[in-house]
Amino acid sequence: MLVVQKYGGTSVGNVEKIKNVAKRVSSNLRNGDKVVVVVSAMGGETDKLVGYAGEISKTPPKREMDVLLSSGERVTSSLLAMALESMGHEAISLTGRQAGIKTNNVHTTARIESIDTQVLKKNLNENKVIIVAGFQGITENNEVSTLGRGGSDLSAVAIAGAINADVCEIYTDVDGIYTTDPRIEPKARKLEKISYDEMLEFASMGAKVLQNRSVELAKKMNVKLVTRSSFNNNEGTLIVKEEEIMEEALVSGIALDKNQARVTLIGISDKPGIAAQIFERLSEENLNVDMIIQNVGIYGEANLSFTIAQNELEHAKRIMDELHPAKNIEFDDSIVKVSVIGVGMKSHSGVASSAFSALAKDGINIQMISTSEIKVSMVIEAKYGELAVRTLHKVYNLQD
Repeated sequence: MLVVQKYGGTSVGNVEKIKNVAKRVSSNLRNGDKVVVVVSAMGGETDKLVGYAGEISKTPPKREMDVLLSSGERVTSSLLAMALESMGHEAISLTGRQAGIKTNNVHTTARIESIDTQVLKKNLNENKVIIVAGFQGITENNEVSTLGRGGSDLSAVAIAGAINADVCEIYTDVDGIYTTDPRIEPKARKLEKISYDEMLEFASMGAKVLQNRSVELAKKMNVKLVTRSSFNNNEGTLIVKEEEIMEEALVSGIALDKNQARVTLIGISDKPGIAAQIFERLSEENLNVDMIIQNVGIYGEANLSFTIAQNELEHAKRIMDELHPAKNIEFDDSIVKVSVIGVGMKSHSGVASSAFSALAKDGINIQMISTSEIKVSMVIEAKYGELAVRTLHKVYNLQD
């Protein structure tokens, strides 16, 4: 079997953990697998490098940041190759460039455009374990580039798709995808399988096990993903096409996103083009707007509310100060978004009403609502966030 494995920073956080990863890879090799490993920087290393850059310059050039930050993954890849060699396995570490990962020319948030698999296939044919430094590639101008947050996951999925791997295993410090955060609801149950679309919703709603860009790429390239722990041998969660899941659960899980803030514009002109002007400006500043609610205009005025990431609220305030789009503007960062997710919702009614009723019984007021085919999201006060998760988890019988 041809396997791509990705190990995150917590899995390779020190030399001892790197040795443990080597033992896990060695076990695959003894089973006759061919293995490509993609690694992140050792835990905390990237933050340390960012800190060094900040001490040197308040606005370090993005090109130099890519050269700096790409070094962390290279350290891990060479150490893991050494560990495998010491165990008697032929191994070779490769940078993103050496692995043939070609990106666009955007520094710090590059996108993978293609992978030249020649070097990868040559080393696999020579029965070597390939250790690729994740999170990085090379631009068409021969410059080092990095892929942004979740970049090592992207590297692993892209490589798995390019070499037609049988599976891409994402190793982290948790052993799969749960029906909700076990730290909030101890009765949360680990899912055996989940669809790409459900996982995309979980990722975009704040679940940090997988980054949504990597899930999108896996769906596009039809890469079979497994997320599991590097600290035990438990079965993980398989992420596959919807049709590969025999029995679709009505609701697969509950997600809580605490990184939310609301902007409310009171008394904007109720005429064509005003909303377009506001959201075009936010888009130009790369602020992602989530929910939007506008009431019916009365006497030539209307109110408009939208949500953004809490860590972008100050940026939004500056834009609103420049635009002056309303008589009054309110900002609220004491909200959260709780979401009910499940592909089974496509063919069943009543999911939303059950959620609304359950929250009402707990005295939780819903401020905003957004829906899709497989998701119902609700904005509520932050102080009720974890209570809402536990309530909804029980309503849909998701307990272990």
